[in-house]
Amino acid sequence: MDLFGFAKDIGRRLFNTDEDAAEKIKEHIEENNPGVTNLEVTYENGIVNLSGQCDSKQARQKCILMAGNTKGVIDVFANELTSPPPEAAVEEATTASAAEGEEEKLEYYIIESGDTLSKIAKRYYGDAMQYPRIFEANREVIQDPDRIFVGQKIMIPLD
Repeated sequence: MDLFGFAKDIGRRLFNTDEDAAEKIKEHIEENNPGVTNLEVTYENGIVNLSGQCDSKQARQKCILMAGNTKGVIDVFANELTSPPPEAAVEEATTASAAEGEEEKLEYYIIESGDTLSKIAKRYYGDAMQYPRIFEANREVIQDPDRIFVGQKIMIPLD
């Protein structure tokens, strides 16, 4: 079961009523298009269900983070949000360079009070100036590297 927990009162406010939540979350994901097609979103009592096809594992992770980092969302179920089958991943890997073909290692991080992307980069990479790496990995989730929210969940790419 693909269940991802989030902080309900953290993140971008996309909707004012539960009735328009699913449509607003779907619009938000599609506007920033992280590589998903046939996206369907349902919302009930703070729980989002996502379904559709993603171009990559990273696109799937970004969809989940975009939905979850929305104010009013507690959990995201992504059982029916698929990424390419293994044979498609093998084909991609053979056409990409060795570095690009390898699956990217990453860790999830929940932003704490006093954090900046520079502080997080210093913690993970030993160099605060590596913050653009974190920003680029979360571009669909973080619109401005100077505006992150306590409780927001982001991806940290690791080597």
